[in-house]
Amino acid sequence: MPIIYYSPSSPYSAKVRMAALWCKLEAEARIVDTSAEPEELINANPLGKIPTLVTDDGVNVFDSRAITQYLNRKSGNALFPRNAEKRLEAERLEALADGICDCLLAHVYERRFRPAEIVHQPWLDKQWKKVNRALDYLNENPPRVTNKTDGGQIALRAAIGYLDLRFNDSNWRRGRPKLTRWAKRFDEKFTELIELLPR
Repeated sequence: MPIIYYSPSSPYSAKVRMAALWCKLEAEARIVDTSAEPEELINANPLGKIPTLVTDDGVNVFDSRAITQYLNRKSGNALFPRNAEKRLEAERLEALADGICDCLLAHVYERRFRPAEIVHQPWLDKQWKKVNRALDYLNENPPRVTNKTDGGQIALRAAIGYLDLRFNDSNWRRGRPKLTRWAKRFDEKFTELIELLPR
C-alpha cells in the first residue's frame, strides 16, 4: 500500500490527502515530525519535507504539486481535466492556493524560529499583503462548485483550512462574502474531503 508522510497541520499535506481520497487511492497516512528528521522520511525524501508519497513500486514522489500530478495520471485525470483550458484553470488555482500557503508559512516560521527581538515585521507585513491580494482576487473570481471538484479547488480549500487554523483571529473572511460562500458550498458538497483539512 502506498504511504503518505504528512503533518496534520500542513496545508500541502491536507491537499495531497484530500486529492488521494478524491482519486480513490488507498494509502497509509503516517504522521512525521520534520524537525526530528526521522530516518524513514529522509530515506524517502532527502529534503526531509512533507508531504512525501511512496508508491507501491517504491518510487518516492515529493513536492505536493508533483504528487497531485502523479495522482491525476494514476486516476485517469480525476484532478485535472483533459481539456487544455480547463486544466490550465485548475493548475493556476492550485498554484495560487499554494502561493498563499507559502506566504502564510513564511509568516508562521518567522515568528516560530526567530527570537522575538529580531522578528522582521516588514517581512511579515509583506507576506500578509500578498495573502490579502490573493484572497481579494479569489473573492472576485471564486471557482464554481459542481458535482466534480479538481486539484485547484482542493488546494484552495486546504489553504483556507490553514488560514482558519493559524490565522483565524485575522478575520480574513470579512469583506469576502463570495469566497466565504464558496468554502461553505465546497464543504456541503464534499463532506468526506473536509475531514482532512489542517488541524
